[in-house]
Amino acid sequence: MSKLWRNFVTNPSEGNLLLAIDTSTQWIGLALYDGTQVAAEMLWLARGRHTVEMAPAIHDLLRRSGVEPGQLGALAVALGPGSFTSLRIGLAIAKGMALALHIPVVGIPSLDALAAAIPISDMPMAAVLTAGRGRLGVVWYNNIMGQWMAQGEPKVTTSAELSASIRKPTLVVGELTADERQLLARKRVNVHLASPAQSVRRASYLAELGWKRWQAGEVDEVIALAPIYLHIGEAIPA
Repeated sequence: MSKLWRNFVTNPSEGNLLLAIDTSTQWIGLALYDGTQVAAEMLWLARGRHTVEMAPAIHDLLRRSGVEPGQLGALAVALGPGSFTSLRIGLAIAKGMALALHIPVVGIPSLDALAAAIPISDMPMAAVLTAGRGRLGVVWYNNIMGQWMAQGEPKVTTSAELSASIRKPTLVVGELTADERQLLARKRVNVHLASPAQSVRRASYLAELGWKRWQAGEVDEVIALAPIYLHIGEAIPA
């Protein structure tokens, strides 16, 4: 198991830290955030070992950061779309921690966190992630008053269908295989592919979105929080 690890601060304030958890796909992300800076961040490819690896990884992140669970003030969790099983695992852990620590939880759509990392453009953007069996989950975004805003619900598509639906210059960002990138790149006049590094879902962006909602008092009911699952349907053309 190979992990990317970053640790930036050593003296976090008690009760003023948010832990972000993203288990939407095979890539798992964790981050600690205090409203001023990213305290720590981990990213790794779990290869279906979410159940085995999640709890030890959270423990390791807190330990390396010198943080006790009681110092957490809130949790942010990625809601999907994504893998049915991996999303369930992430939500179960977030709910369990929230109930045990008596802290609020904020659910954030997974692709909103991905979109938040992309510089604003006047072009529309298609944010994608793997949905299994050669399918992609896609959400379309437009620049509305200087921020990316989702246009409709997540849809199921394929790289071929996505390519055919794009008829004007459009950003495409997210998890794509080499073959999917090659197919989309053929339409280079209208398809502007984000780099692989830009296409990684970073838990630190999930943490920032969760922090804003937490500070605004927009937290979710722990028990009622549910994942966003993909429904079969056509992608919305750009």
